[in-house]
This record gives sequence, structure tokens and C-alpha cells, in this order.
Amino acid sequence: MRRPPILAAILLALLAAPAAAQTLRVATFNAELARDGPGVLLHELRTKPKERALSAVAVIKAVRPDVLVLQRIDHDMRGHALAAFAQLLAAGEDGIDYPYSFHAPVNAGVPSGLDLDGDGLVMGTGDALGWGRYPGNGGMAVLSRLPIDAEAARSFRGALWRDQPDARLPARADGAPYFPPEALDVVPLSSRAHWEAPVILPDGRRLALLTAHPTPPLFDGPERLNVLRNRDEVLFWARYLDGAELADDQGRVATAPGGPLVVLGDFNLDPLDGAGDGAAMARLLDHPRLQNPSPASMGAEAAARDQGGANARHRGAAALDTADWRDEPGPGNLRVSYVLPSRDLEVVGAGVFWPAPDDPQAALLDGAGPHRLVWVDLRLGP
Repeated sequence: MRRPPILAAILLALLAAPAAAQTLRVATFNAELARDGPGVLLHELRTKPKERALSAVAVIKAVRPDVLVLQRIDHDMRGHALAAFAQLLAAGEDGIDYPYSFHAPVNAGVPSGLDLDGDGLVMGTGDALGWGRYPGNGGMAVLSRLPIDAEAARSFRGALWRDQPDARLPARADGAPYFPPEALDVVPLSSRAHWEAPVILPDGRRLALLTAHPTPPLFDGPERLNVLRNRDEVLFWARYLDGAELADDQGRVATAPGGPLVVLGDFNLDPLDGAGDGAAMARLLDHPRLQNPSPASMGAEAAARDQGGANARHRGAAALDTADWRDEPGPGNLRVSYVLPSRDLEVVGAGVFWPAPDDPQAALLDGAGPHRLVWVDLRLGP
């Protein structure tokens, strides 16, 4: 059918006009949704969510990220707990709908079959591939308003710790290896997992999410097991971005994506303060492929000032803190959660949801865990 000249002109103008710029909000949040037994979280979310879960829902609704990576949410094979949490987020007039999600098994709580901690037992939490009370305890997940290409996603949870370049394996006080020889064939680098999950952007491009939740560099003896594992877990992404060819759990060998990406998660490591090898975090923050938007909040600055203790001895800027931990004897408040976009992305905003004490939204943190949600806004299109 022949269109009228005016209508045809309008259509041509619309087709020729540049697409309106869009903003994508990407966030990471340790929501503290790990429970003491399998199925407990699912039952809670379906019946009577506890204060901490409700606080997490309120915070996410306030920030309204388009793509959200969660830490410490119990994993089940069919993703029932994640779906129940998404239903809570979608409820109410202020509900936020996440039609797409990604979840996969993690190493937390998975029995190794070996006595890894040398206590004469093979079924303790210290003998699991990653600390956890049961398989999937304190896992990870992604919720998204945009499609996720799950078939193209890569998991590296099976990569052995011993195979990492420059890996620093733990040793006992007398210098003997901490792990028995047979354990080196079993112990993975990831205490939970390392994932590459591609999000499909409105223009068809892929935004690769590189995420992990390394073990805290605490609770160690002279072997420094957790300090060393945390270090190498953080450096995994730096090596990947350096161009290393890595095999995923399906045997696919590839280098890091050349297009836009974001490294994000709760890395349990501050570059300047607290326990752990801060130099590892600094290396990732300074990686030439990444930019560090330095999300900040007035609430973090006020908390460090008012709480004092270890915070007064910190070298890092208090406004950048993302976790509120005990102040005496420490570690105090630290920056441990990150959203680090690649340099080919334009950052137009960033922050940590930690309102100042006199901000009405500060009440949303009542009942919250120690961690704060971190977000970055990215401009898409022209």
C-alpha cells in the first residue's frame, strides 16, 4: 500500500533520527539470605519473610537496578528460592519485575570427600570445596530486566586452585603443605563460583557480567588459607582480563570478551584497610580495561565518623565503604563490594545505598545486614 507523502516523510525522519540514549543501572548486593539448613530460605520467603529479607527487598525497590547480582542467597537446583525472592520484589505498587534470572551451582558446602582441614573427619564444614553448611549455602544469583544468554554463560567453579598462575597455596607453621597431595586434584579456586553471564542489551550487544564472591580473608591459622584463597580468587578476573585463555566447566576455552563488561560482586577485600592482601584488590581496581567509578555515600562517611574505633585508623576514604562491621577491635567499615565497568562504557552515576542518618530512607536499613547495595549507571546508545 502506498503511504501518503507526509506520513512517509515522518517515517523516514524517525528512522534517520538517532536512538534516544538509555541508562542501565547495574548493582551488586550481599543480601544476607543464607540460612542454616537447605530449604529454610524458600520456606521463609513463601510463608513469613524475616526482617532481614524484607529490608533487602525494601533496599532493592528503593534503588531499582536493571541488573542485580546477589550474594549470599541460598541456591537450590531449580531456583525456587530465587524465584520466591523475585516474587517479593514484584509485589506491591512499588514492585519491580525481574523476568530474567541466572543461577548455577556453587562450591559452598559441597563435600570434598577428603579431610582438608586435618581434623580427622571428612564431613565437616572445613572439608567442603567451599565453606558452607550444605551444598548451595550462601550462593549467588543474577536478576535482570534484560534477557540473559544462559547458554553462553560460563562458570569456572571447577578450576583448580593449584593451576592458577602464581597461585599461593597455604602451608602449615613448619612449612609443610596444608593440603594433602590428593587434595590438590580436588580443591577449586572458587569458594563459591566465578561466572561470566552475558546480558543482552536493547541494541543487541552483550554486556558480560564477571562476578564472584571470594571467601573472607579471616578465620585463619598460621596457614593463612582464607587470606591466600581470597587473594587468588580476586586475581582470577585480573588474569582473565589480561588475556589468559581459560577453560570453563564445560571445557570451552576462551579469553575474556572484547566488548563491554562489568566486574562486580562482594570481593570481601578492601584495597587499603582490614585483613587480606589489599594489593590484589588494588591490581583489579587499576586494571587498564576497567574504570573505578568510586561509588560513595553520605551514610558511610557519617558512620565512620560517629562509630570511631578502627575506622579512625583507616587509610581509605570512609565515604567509599560498603560494609558496616564492628568497630572494636575491628575491622571497622570497609569497601568490599564493587561494580567496575570496562572503559568502553560511559558511567553517568554511581553510589552506595547508605543514606545519611537524617535521610528518611535511612529507615530502610533497619534490620539490614552489614552490607550495602552498590550501583553504577551506564549510558547506552548515543
